[in-house]
Amino acid sequence: MQVDELLKPFPLKEFHPIPRALLGPGSHEMIGPEALKIGMRRPLVMTSGLRGTEIVNKLVESLKYHGLEPSVYDKVESNPKDYNVMDSVAMYQQDGCDGFISIGGGSSHDACKGARISVAHDGRNVNEFEGFNKSENPKNPPHIAVSTTAGTGSETSWAYVITDTTTDPANPHKYVAFDDHSVVTLAVDDPVLYYECPSHFTAQCGFDVLAHASEPYVSRLDFTPSLGSALFSAELVGEHLRTATWHADNLPAREGMMYAQYTAAQAFNSGGLGVIHSISHAVSAFYDTHHGLNNAIALPRVWAWNLPVAYKRYARLAEALGVDTTGMNDVKAADAAVAAAIRLLRDVGITERFTDITQDTHPKNRLGAGPTEFYKKASTIKGDAADVDRVSNHILGDACTPGNPKETTFETVRPVVEHCFNGDLDDLIS
Repeated sequence: MQVDELLKPFPLKEFHPIPRALLGPGSHEMIGPEALKIGMRRPLVMTSGLRGTEIVNKLVESLKYHGLEPSVYDKVESNPKDYNVMDSVAMYQQDGCDGFISIGGGSSHDACKGARISVAHDGRNVNEFEGFNKSENPKNPPHIAVSTTAGTGSETSWAYVITDTTTDPANPHKYVAFDDHSVVTLAVDDPVLYYECPSHFTAQCGFDVLAHASEPYVSRLDFTPSLGSALFSAELVGEHLRTATWHADNLPAREGMMYAQYTAAQAFNSGGLGVIHSISHAVSAFYDTHHGLNNAIALPRVWAWNLPVAYKRYARLAEALGVDTTGMNDVKAADAAVAAAIRLLRDVGITERFTDITQDTHPKNRLGAGPTEFYKKASTIKGDAADVDRVSNHILGDACTPGNPKETTFETVRPVVEHCFNGDLDDLIS
């Protein structure tokens, strides 16, 4: 798909629906009663398993206590694959389920949203619904999305992201489906469930939030109702991410990041995203790397690249991140925003280049172990010309790219991608 084709769904500015939500400490205790209230009796719980925690077991037992009979699909992978969706659809149909409950981060929620769309269309393959509002049946099973990280926003938005493993093995494809019918029935954001999220995932998910906040704020869609929530979400990240990363049980910090996640999702749900997300989707398509980590590495580079067309907006983002811009003009303040993002990335201990990601240092990333032939051969990220070219080409077909404030072509975005693989962040602030 070309950029002009992707822009066609936005001839007018549209406010997309967001779900009812329960927010705050203890809200997860309401899952059982809420599931009964919306008509569930035999929900399918979809999750990654959340290895090392008891969160899933506790929530499943709570559902049983309230008289529900849950089935559990706990094989959702990071960067959820089409077969994760279709396997869960098969279990849903086999067990006679009547609703979905997703527990986890964006992977669990996205796979579940795709499964609901598939179930509503008699089990058609989820890959058939790539694009904008491709589903035809508005009635699909109810869905409660319980977040255990502060990052995704999927519990709030009309989007879900799936890796299509049926494409050319040498050219894997990760896509975004935007569908008003995929919006969950109830979102549950409880900061108490974040306590067990490890520090490196807390940091990476936090940069997903900052990407969700900053991209609609500078988007070419320029959606006025999103601007205030986008800016406030960035402010919450600047205020709370460091503490949430290094003090896991600090409730004010965890609660601050919970609201940052939810508010940022409200912003991008109608305000759009951009090339930060397009780069992230492309790199994880080829290397199965963590979405939040990808966003963190791409964010300061994309900010610096976009500065010439959005100085005033980035100047405001600098203030949101705590920079005293007194005496600065918009150009200097915008440069300070890039420096502040880099400082935040370093303060929370995030890797600075894609080529620095290895299976040893980043075990959640499945380098050399993914489901396609490309994954199996990709045990290291080389960052060579072929890497840069294929990621740059993938970006051009990503549904997030048209929202970017700067026009995106292969020639203009390739240097940004190359810097993400191999460049020094200090180059951006020297």
